[in-house]
Amino acid sequence: MSRTSPPPAWRLIAAASIGNALEWFDLVVYGFFAVTIAKLFFPAGNDTVSLLLTLGTFGVSFFMRPLGAVVLGVYADRAGRKAALTLSILLMMAGTLLIAVMPTYASIGVLAPVGIVLARMIQGFSAGGEFGSATAFLAEHGAHRRGFFSSWQASSQGLTTLLAAIFGAVLTSALTPGQMLS
Repeated sequence: MSRTSPPPAWRLIAAASIGNALEWFDLVVYGFFAVTIAKLFFPAGNDTVSLLLTLGTFGVSFFMRPLGAVVLGVYADRAGRKAALTLSILLMMAGTLLIAVMPTYASIGVLAPVGIVLARMIQGFSAGGEFGSATAFLAEHGAHRRGFFSSWQASSQGLTTLLAAIFGAVLTSALTPGQMLS
């Protein structure tokens, strides 16, 4: 009878950190394109109002995080961390896909900003659930190094925010304003 050995620690850390990083990237990259998003989805006739609506929508995702943490945390306790993390990633993908395929305000009117707000709510809910489940997963597998294992969650969020900022800077400097809007 053979027993399967647990995966190496670096694989567990990498898997949880990469999942967290991808979710966080999808969550924060929106903020780095707020000016473009404002023009496409929240044209209020006043650039300041459009930008405030866009940033308010960015903030909506953070209000959903506690709800996602509680709901997906309970789900993780019942169905397991892997199931909760899978659901969280699928929800983030759904929110991101919704933003990616959402027609602009010029095409569908008020449904465009409503769709963006809904997508951001889904993303925030997902991010709230992912962080707790992934951190618990790492802590459970960390044996005598729980703090070190769990610290990779915050580290991957910080690194991903930096990468999202670099992505935004590269894209906005490589493309013209017209290209950004198309």
